[in-house]
Amino acid sequence: MNVSIRQVAADVGTTVTGVQTAITLYTLVMASLMITASKVGSMMGRRRALALGLVIYGAGSGLTAAAKSLPILLLGWSFLEGVGAALILPAIVALIAGNFPQARRSAAYGSVAAAGAIAVAVGPLIGGAVTTLFSWRWVFVGEVVVVVLILIATRVIVDAPAEVSRAFDFGGAALSILGLVLVVLGVLKSGEWGWFVPGTKTPSLLGTSPVLWMLLGGLLIIWLFFLRAARRQEAGKVVLLDPGLLRIHQVSGGLVMFFFQFLTQSGLFFVVPLFLSVVLQLTALDTGLRILPLSAALLVSALLVPRLFAQVSPRLIVRCGILLMMAGTAILISGIDLDATASVVALPMVLIGLGMGSMSSQLGAVTVSGAPDSKATEIGGLQNTATNLGASLGTALAGAILISALTSNLSSGISGSPALSAEVKAKATTQLSSSAPFVSDSQVKEALAKTSLTPSEQQAIIEANRSARIRALDASLSVVLFLEGTALFFTSRLPRRSLASKTPEAVPTPVE
Repeated sequence: MNVSIRQVAADVGTTVTGVQTAITLYTLVMASLMITASKVGSMMGRRRALALGLVIYGAGSGLTAAAKSLPILLLGWSFLEGVGAALILPAIVALIAGNFPQARRSAAYGSVAAAGAIAVAVGPLIGGAVTTLFSWRWVFVGEVVVVVLILIATRVIVDAPAEVSRAFDFGGAALSILGLVLVVLGVLKSGEWGWFVPGTKTPSLLGTSPVLWMLLGGLLIIWLFFLRAARRQEAGKVVLLDPGLLRIHQVSGGLVMFFFQFLTQSGLFFVVPLFLSVVLQLTALDTGLRILPLSAALLVSALLVPRLFAQVSPRLIVRCGILLMMAGTAILISGIDLDATASVVALPMVLIGLGMGSMSSQLGAVTVSGAPDSKATEIGGLQNTATNLGASLGTALAGAILISALTSNLSSGISGSPALSAEVKAKATTQLSSSAPFVSDSQVKEALAKTSLTPSEQQAIIEANRSARIRALDASLSVVLFLEGTALFFTSRLPRRSLASKTPEAVPTPVE
């Protein structure tokens, strides 16, 4: 629904910022409740948790479709849908473990990952088309219909037995929620408040951005959560999450790779559409069509890799996937220049899609098979927490690098232009002291037409902005490429042997 923000804002009587707040809070609610909801799911039964999550999510979608004000939108979209998603996602991970033998889990998790990637590419097309032809409200009505269909289909799912114990660690839940809220909110607000140095209109704490303190406070609380869980476990008390899971190399390795996959994936999904829609000024439909090859390649890779390479080690497949993503990103960096056309993204999208599909086909099975099936729901909570953190951080980081590089290059480009007077340069430097907006040539021309600058001065600024945009995109993609390369160093924690060669009982023991 990001493509329909302005229409939603107009219909519910709020601003674009208000709708963006709703989107942000949805991510915050979902991510912060993931671990707690996974425990609730294991206590009540995975299929029941899935059904309950769907009902809550559907109720939120229905309420959002009928929303006439921002508070109702926040209740339906941000809170109810966020709670529903937090129950649904860990349950899916656990139910796959219970409904597929270990040899087929890679293919099952790959299919789920492929469906998610296709949704990322197709979602904006559907949302934009429905909003344009009818109303954004019908998107949420459609979600209710989908929820009903899935609820009907849950009857064929084999459930896993619920936990016998009904005790619940309320203190651990409070710590996990508070810690994750601070970390996720800090990441989400980093683009607005800055990571370290606060902007001119940003609140500050001891001269630094609140983001820094939110991240430090959140990480400290999460550390206290695990410390408390370890002590409660030693005392024989119930814990929200078994801290021993993170000491299993296979589990922690899979979680780290999930984090890196979504970190780099979200960065690419942020940068590439900007190039297509802002620099090349393609429509939302054309932008989506140019990204579709990524989803198609991901689908093919996620489905075929487990079948064609069932006896190959997950470590090798994931490494090959990362190298494919790096190759695609490198080609993007070399191809995006002042004369680039939309065709420059075709091959990179295919390579990146093949790489993402290769990783997705392995990581879900790697994390779940590293622990007993009884821990599958907890693993699901950890897995989705890692992916949410990676996605949030990837978007924020790519955006921060993009705007920083754009501001720096635009400022130096204007300062070094012989066609501009000293007065114009000084005024531009002052206006660019905080940040520069990432806008198209048409938007720049429209803004300059309202000034008293001469045609030659206007053209000089337009050219400086064009050059700065390309350098900013290259800088952001270079950071993504660096993160992809960094991920290679963490693949050593993945299994060397094929998961298909393991028996279900061959579960690694925790490494102290």
